[in-house]
Amino acid sequence: MAASIQMVDILLVEDDPEDVQIAKRAFQKGRIANPLRVVRDGEEAMEYLRQTGRYCKTRRPGLILLDLNLPRLDGREVLSEIKQDPDLRRIPVVILTTSNEDADILGCYDRGANTYITKPVEYDKFLQAVINISRYWLYTAEIPT
Repeated sequence: MAASIQMVDILLVEDDPEDVQIAKRAFQKGRIANPLRVVRDGEEAMEYLRQTGRYCKTRRPGLILLDLNLPRLDGREVLSEIKQDPDLRRIPVVILTTSNEDADILGCYDRGANTYITKPVEYDKFLQAVINISRYWLYTAEIPT
């Protein structure tokens, strides 16, 4: 068990501005000091993770919160690319999406997702879900460095 918070960057891959704001508020409310980086589509996520283009000087995140329904490159494809890349595959990926379809859940676990969470519709429950995810992955679980 982690003795204290793991200070890693967290990458949120989310195209919905409202969900981004809720995640940011959850980090504030949960007093989570880890840097939260946000990208808006799958191609931007892969550029960020591979540290290319405008992201050539960024730190690689220690945790990824990934939506499935993204423009340009959807979350399923992003997850597959991450888990097939020897430099990225150890980064924990938490799927945080509106889909509760069995095909999506099973498909994501088959592709190597570490956790699958259906976004709660109610604001307070969504806020609490983000706090719980962060507390588990940053305080309890050991993240590879």
